[in-house]
Amino acid sequence: GTISVLGLMLLAPPLARFALEFGPPEYFTLMVLGLTILIYLAHGSMPKALIMAAFGLALGLIGLDTMTARPRFTFGRMELFDGVGLVPIVMGIFGVSEVLLNIEQVVRRDVLKTTIKGLLPTARDWKDSTGPIARGSVLGFLLGVLPGGGAVISSFLSYALEKKLSKHPERFGKGAVEGVAGPEAANNAATGGAFIPLMTLGIPPNVIMAMLLGAFMIPGVTPGPLMMKQNPQLFWGVIVSMYIGNFMLLILNLPLISIWVQILKVPYKILFPLILLFCLIGVYSVNNSVFDIYVMLIFGIVGYLMKKFDYEGAPLVLAFVLGPMMENNLRKSLIMSQGDFSIFFTRPLAAVSLVIALILL
Repeated sequence: GTISVLGLMLLAPPLARFALEFGPPEYFTLMVLGLTILIYLAHGSMPKALIMAAFGLALGLIGLDTMTARPRFTFGRMELFDGVGLVPIVMGIFGVSEVLLNIEQVVRRDVLKTTIKGLLPTARDWKDSTGPIARGSVLGFLLGVLPGGGAVISSFLSYALEKKLSKHPERFGKGAVEGVAGPEAANNAATGGAFIPLMTLGIPPNVIMAMLLGAFMIPGVTPGPLMMKQNPQLFWGVIVSMYIGNFMLLILNLPLISIWVQILKVPYKILFPLILLFCLIGVYSVNNSVFDIYVMLIFGIVGYLMKKFDYEGAPLVLAFVLGPMMENNLRKSLIMSQGDFSIFFTRPLAAVSLVIALILL
């Protein structure tokens, strides 16, 4: 985590200066590339991931046209003039759907009853972990920068790398400390790396950053190359908060593991209504709108069906967040070129991004 924060501090300012050279065509093609990479790295079927991305782009079009102020896909509902809210969609797809999915499963859970001890690593553990931690930190940071990379992919790749490099790969899956140290270092490092495209280009590389972008935009802060100049206190505040977060993780995790395990003893019949209640309160509190609750419940059912038929939520959410920005930059580019689509191929960076996206597709 510390290595990724240092990387963010050192790389973000020069990248932001480079990003000032970007125009609408470069932004549009980079967003297309980011979305394509996310679809390309989807865990399941690629056509299904494409369908979800297309659905997300369509949802992003709901509301007033940014250039003509004409309502689109609002069906005469005033509540839709500002578009569909990110929070109701996300809570529905990832929160309510999970409750619905778990309700139909009869699962007997065994709670861990043994005493938890030996939490701090020994000298031997440190010796075995140093290499995996260094490799995992670098790998996680670099993958975090890439669109679609993120903590999950970097963790799996780090695990595979450590197993390949190990002299005793048979120990992996049976308590080898390298199999924990490497992936967890990669997992934490990916977070810092993911902030670089968000802070310097205003492009979220994964779903978590997409939600964070939405959170930045609520008070009117636009992440991008000018963020460090216009909101330096926010940029450096985020970096300091991440560093404090690293220490808080240690303080919260090590002594309190035995307490967190107790949560598993809470019966499902109490846990699920509480999750649903918190989702309802959270969605309503954003705009004090009952309409948002209906949106969340609808997307809860949509998310439930998506999970039943193996459709991923990540491409949908990222496309929903990027959609309006992609459309805006596409239209600005075509205004610049007076409707000539060759602008995306005559500008080098835009052309490279678009060609890579087409090859991936």
